[in-house]
Amino acid sequence: MFQFIARRLMLLLPVMLGVVLVTFMIVRLIPGDPCVTMLGERATPAKCEAFLDRYGLNDNIGVQFVRYLQNLIKGDFGDSIRFTRPVTTLIAERLPLTMELTLLAMIFSTTVGVLLGVISALKRNTFIDTITMIIANIGVSMPVFWLGLLLAYLFALTLKGTPLSLPPSGRFSAGLSPIDLAKFWGLENLSGLKFFLVELMSNTVLVNVIITHDWKLFWDALRHLILPAVAVGTIPMAIIARMTRSSLLEVVGLDYIRAARAKGMVERRVIGKHAMRNAMIPIVTIIGIETGGLLSGAVLTETVFNLPGFGTGLVAAILARDYPVVQGFTLVIAVIFVLVNLVVDISYAYLDPRIRLE
Repeated sequence: MFQFIARRLMLLLPVMLGVVLVTFMIVRLIPGDPCVTMLGERATPAKCEAFLDRYGLNDNIGVQFVRYLQNLIKGDFGDSIRFTRPVTTLIAERLPLTMELTLLAMIFSTTVGVLLGVISALKRNTFIDTITMIIANIGVSMPVFWLGLLLAYLFALTLKGTPLSLPPSGRFSAGLSPIDLAKFWGLENLSGLKFFLVELMSNTVLVNVIITHDWKLFWDALRHLILPAVAVGTIPMAIIARMTRSSLLEVVGLDYIRAARAKGMVERRVIGKHAMRNAMIPIVTIIGIETGGLLSGAVLTETVFNLPGFGTGLVAAILARDYPVVQGFTLVIAVIFVLVNLVVDISYAYLDPRIRLE
């Protein structure tokens, strides 16, 4: 097991190098000049020349790539052209929101999806099976932006003033924000990796609340994330439900399930302990793929609900030709995908002891 994990982590290095190289080349092939994009009508030839010199964009592309790699090895992702701030600071500000949204969305989609799939499989070819699969098909068919607007209209306007009312946009209510842990701990002079980790913890609501005991902030942030999580988690929920149904139906027809029933084992134990464990492998694969996709940023959902997450930040950086931000964000997304796939592979060995990762 440890050898397998070590090998996969070692493979992370060439993956990161490949992602950096491809992203570095692609963002520079995008039509348009970053100077013209940033300065607009003020983009005179003299100002653009100074602009390109300032950010080293006048150098040969090979020189730029080597310089970027050297800085990357030191943990320096560069400074944003658009915001003139370190890319690591932007990552620490935007990544926690996307992680929280993904966690809540996957809890919703996995819980509801697996439950619907199990019910549908156990009630095969009945009215209940038909209804659950109709729900799953509707979930797959609904565009995220349409569902988001519909939920916002229903819970923010139609149910306004009732206990079911929920905020339609934003991450926190006015006047609320996470406590800066650097100031809380008296560590204002931090820099580098330590500063990044403290900023990341500051912007991660659950971690911030555990440290500062500001539970009002936690409940407020949770209420703001419910509608986005449901909107972005509906399609994964429908996919998981359909996968659970087909996988479980395939398993319950096997000989060892019939043997367990013939021995008089309780049906709940047959399904829960024996059938579901073998049926979970394709389900876990789907959950891993959907989790990685959501962690890369739910652009439409973040836009509809006005959430400053990873997806909207990456799109804005691409449109602004903000090369350091695009490269930094893409590299983080690649690392997230590799780590999620690693967790999925390890879970296979737990679910099916016949699988030997070594």
